[in-house]
Amino acid sequence: MIRLSLSLLAFIQPMLHVTLRQLKVFESVARNLSFSRAAEELYLTQPAVSMQIKQLEDNIGLPLFEQMGKKIFLTDAGHELNHYSRAISGQLADMELALDELKGLERGKLNISVVSTANYFAPNLLAKFCQRYSGVTVSLNVSNRETVLKQLADNVTDLAIMGQPPDNQDIATESFMENPLVVIAPPDHPLCKLHRIPVKRLGQETFLVREPGSGTRGAMERFFAAHHISINRGMETDTNEAIKQAVQAGMGLGIMSLHTAELELLTNRLKVLDVQDFPIIRHWHVVHRKNKRLSSVAQAFREFLLKEAPGLMPGSEEVRG
Repeated sequence: MIRLSLSLLAFIQPMLHVTLRQLKVFESVARNLSFSRAAEELYLTQPAVSMQIKQLEDNIGLPLFEQMGKKIFLTDAGHELNHYSRAISGQLADMELALDELKGLERGKLNISVVSTANYFAPNLLAKFCQRYSGVTVSLNVSNRETVLKQLADNVTDLAIMGQPPDNQDIATESFMENPLVVIAPPDHPLCKLHRIPVKRLGQETFLVREPGSGTRGAMERFFAAHHISINRGMETDTNEAIKQAVQAGMGLGIMSLHTAELELLTNRLKVLDVQDFPIIRHWHVVHRKNKRLSSVAQAFREFLLKEAPGLMPGSEEVRG
């Protein structure tokens, strides 16, 4: 049962004609401070989002946003409504969770966010989980690490999968599978013929790198710094696909998760170099807010990852051939 505080009732009573849809749209715009990002998040057009906000402002009788240059900001009324809309959203989420728990694992819903690198294996694990629980519906969001962390902070996702968990006391994190980082090269690269390549030899090569803030880039930079090697950086990009394509084209070498390059390795479009002290062994983590009440489905998927995920993924030697 939802129990609204007296102050909350006092605020919403004069505007009971405001719809939950309008509040949901408003909450997304207020959180992103962007009509376009809210539209993407809600799978709406930007004009549809603008219309909902205009109707909400007309119903309340106060402006909720103000624009300065290209940026928008909450007005005083917007800040006040944001406070209450988040409370309402939280209580509705609790109600939905309670009802889902009554349904058990037969008709539950799982909201999960994964970093872009994890998207190469997460759908496979989700498919196997859904085969076991056919009534479960899944909402999967794939974003960069910064966005996934924001989704956790804003409590809009149940669980997240990432390689580098945040150093945050409010976050619970558990590793469930190894995430080996390897050096990839085109099949015709001269180093492909060598074994036990000294790490210092990599200092002569050009590396294609992920964007600053990427967990893979951070691990790569720490590794080379520990070996006192300064690497030559070539193209910088925010996608693994661009790095793989550029490596295949001969623009340089790359360092990425073995899981990311699985298809290209199996089809001989890329090769893993045999470099000393590689692979760099990291781990995949499943994370959630410590104070978040996980649904039965979310708890079941978390346990599925911890107990079964490693056995469902190809081993390093199998992929490398």
